[in-house]
Amino acid sequence: MKNRERYIAQLNRMHSGKGFIAALDQSGGSTPKALSQYGVEESSFTNDEEMYTLVHEMRTRIIKSPSFDSEYILGAILFENTMDRKIDGEWSADYLWEKKKIVPFLKVDKGLADVANGVQLMKPIANLDELLTTAVERNVFGTKMRSVIKEANATGIREVVEQQFAIGLQIFAKGLIPIIEPEVDIYSADKQKCEEILKEEIIKQLALLDKDVKVMLKLSIPTVNDFYRELMTDPHVVRVVALSGGYDQDEANSKLAQNHGLIASFSRALSEGLTAGQSDDDFNTKIGSTIKEIYTASIT
Repeated sequence: MKNRERYIAQLNRMHSGKGFIAALDQSGGSTPKALSQYGVEESSFTNDEEMYTLVHEMRTRIIKSPSFDSEYILGAILFENTMDRKIDGEWSADYLWEKKKIVPFLKVDKGLADVANGVQLMKPIANLDELLTTAVERNVFGTKMRSVIKEANATGIREVVEQQFAIGLQIFAKGLIPIIEPEVDIYSADKQKCEEILKEEIIKQLALLDKDVKVMLKLSIPTVNDFYRELMTDPHVVRVVALSGGYDQDEANSKLAQNHGLIASFSRALSEGLTAGQSDDDFNTKIGSTIKEIYTASIT
């Protein structure tokens, strides 16, 4: 009963709460860059275990900041290695919910395949069922998985969306809410056309779902403001969130604020300006300012 009550509380929070999702899910390939931006160079670690320990310390510092609060933040996306570690003796997902009332998600994809038909599908997700079982045991609420669209290729975009929804159904069947993320490259020469094809394909897949199935959508901030409003009213869609996609913090916030109902799920923009050498006061002041700016853009 407790887990069911937690699930309902988290579902309601994600559906109608004010705030945004913090993306703390840099994986193996992007972790050295994330650490470098934080002021921790590759010379500071000699193997993956040391690297992941350092990035967990960075994420722990962010999560434990007084500014990282449910007043502004609805959920947080974790990397698998973070889910498997603890914060103050509690599993990371439990700490987020029990101490912060922030809904925990897990990144489940294993990276991108090579470009084909103008897109990058997800690589096969080895041991997905086992990973989802662990996520359920660790009280994770939902998952996230990313593909990338680079060209307005109808075949490729359809393949991306079909793959996302097929795996999404497997995730939902395990009792988790999937965040479906078919990212449109913000530097694509035909970004707007990509978005038009993408929305059509998403609508087709939503129409095929059984009535009880719920998903979330994580999309690039659209070229045309409010372009995804139609998706927000679909009964299958818990929430539509936006990735920063390479925009810096100010530009991402500005574009987001022009899209009503779209809330942030920022990674790079969230951690911009944070460094390991900052005092706790400076660190908390900086992340507090950033969080409030993203929150304001998300509730406009």
